[in-house]
Order: sequence, then structure tokens, then C-alpha cells
Amino acid sequence: MKTLSLVTPCYNEEAGIAECYEACRKIMSELPGYAYEHVFIDNCSQDRTVAILKEIAARDKRVKIIVNARNFGPARSPHHAMLEVNGDAVIPVVADLQTPPALIPEMVRAWEDGYKIVVAVRENAGAGSPPIALARKIFYSLIRKISKVEQIANYMGYGLYDRRVMDVMRTLYEPDPYFRGLVPEIGFERKVVTYHQPDRMHGSSKHSLFDLIDFALMGITTFSKAPMRLMTVTGFVAACLSFVFGFLYLVAKVLFWSSIPFGIAPILIAVFMLGSVQLLALGLLGEYVGVLLQYARRFPLVVEKERVNFD
Repeated sequence: MKTLSLVTPCYNEEAGIAECYEACRKIMSELPGYAYEHVFIDNCSQDRTVAILKEIAARDKRVKIIVNARNFGPARSPHHAMLEVNGDAVIPVVADLQTPPALIPEMVRAWEDGYKIVVAVRENAGAGSPPIALARKIFYSLIRKISKVEQIANYMGYGLYDRRVMDVMRTLYEPDPYFRGLVPEIGFERKVVTYHQPDRMHGSSKHSLFDLIDFALMGITTFSKAPMRLMTVTGFVAACLSFVFGFLYLVAKVLFWSSIPFGIAPILIAVFMLGSVQLLALGLLGEYVGVLLQYARRFPLVVEKERVNFD
């Protein structure tokens, strides 16, 4: 009998975590012929999330819990849990049920048809506040153009991943994993299914604006060298323009000595232009150096405080 591993990351989800468990349990009960485990990884919640999960785990041994020693961020924690499970396929499900468990049977059928990866893409990606929706659209358009690896628009990581895919993931060392980029990077047969993302039933998003910006920069710096090369080209073009304008200014001054004042305006314009280019280049260079530092430290994805129902 094949085993499906459901993985749910948690952070202050006391209002809806029991509902998430029940929704997944109901869907899995409608899939005869499959065993399953539901692994919850808690990112050091400050409410009763862990206590509620322990009550559930006490009566259902298919529920397993990993409790982190601190909050390790929204990318590292779920990735760690997905690497720790042993199912024939792994399915991440978020605690607020915005990745509807009702899609699981369709993904399992595609998996049984031979697809190693089934990715779920949101149909209503434009939902939410207009500025965030616009920023998301621009980001996906940008990263698809500058990345050498195909990037899937409106794909947030929800899907089904065969054991072979996860075995490859385990061989990689990704200190800040950009999972939605790693999936197309690995390859394998892939099927795309669509879903309508429901409204959040409890609480609010745990992703701050900083988290979204961090995700975007992580994706760009991990899967593209284009920003660095753009800065190289920009620096070369700026140097050429500075030389040309400087030469033209010198010629004009020699030919029209008395009518063209020296002034400081051209100097200030050149200094501000070149200074801004240098600051932008240094910022991008710092992002790439930061990525290299993370790889060099070899710090674990998370530090676990406790495990429940893991034999």
C-alpha cells in the first residue's frame, strides 16, 4: 500500500489547525488503498497551536509533530519537514486551507498516471490588494524572462511530489530554499492542475511585506545571473557615456571658451549618476555574497526542539 505524506507548516494557527486536520482526514478517508501521515511542523508558535496538535496526535497516530527551537522563517521550516517524511509522495498543505485539500484526489490520479510532479497553479492570482497583485505579476514576468530555468507563474509550492523528486531534494544543500524554483530545476514529468484559492478562513497572512521581498530576491539571485551582468553592462555604458560627454564638453569649451562657463552642474550630474550606479551594483553584489555566505556556513535548515509520534 502506498503512503502519502501531508506536510503542514504552522505558526500561531490555533484558530484553524483542528479544522485543517479534519479537512485533510476527510479527504484521505475518501482515498481507499492509500495509507497516509500528516506531519505538522510548528515554527515556534506563541499560542496554543502545539497543545492542540498534541491533543490530536494523542488520538490519531497518523499525526506527527515537529516543533522548532525558534522561528526559522516561512521557507526553511516546511522544506525541512518535507525532507523528513518517508511517504511515496509528499503533499504540502497550508494550515489556513488556502491550498484546498479537495484537490488531492486529482493530484493523486495524475501521479498514478506516471507524473512525478503535479503542480497546482492558482487561477485567481490577481486576488488580494491591488499593489500586491501588481507586484506579484511583475515579479513572475521578470523572473521568467531572466531565469535560464523555467519558472511557473502563480505557483506557490502546492502540489504532489514523488519520492524520487524528494530524494533528489535531499541531496541538495539549500540554506534558504526557493522551493518553487527548485521544482522546475530538478525536472521530471510534470502535470499542471489549477485551483481557485479560497479566502482565508482564520487569522491573517503570516507573510510580511519583508518576507515577500525576501522571497523575490531569493528567487532572482538563486536562479539568475542577469542582475550582475546587467550591472556590468550598465557600468560599461555609463563609463562610455561619461567619456563621450566629457570629450564633447572639452571640445565645446576649446571652441567657445568665453561663452561656456566651467560651472559645477555637469560634474554634479556625472557624480550622482555614477554614484547611484555604484550603489545599485554594490547592493546586488551584497545579495549574491549573502547567498554565498549562507552556503558557506552550513547551518541546518532548522533546529528541532521536539518530535511527537515519530517512531
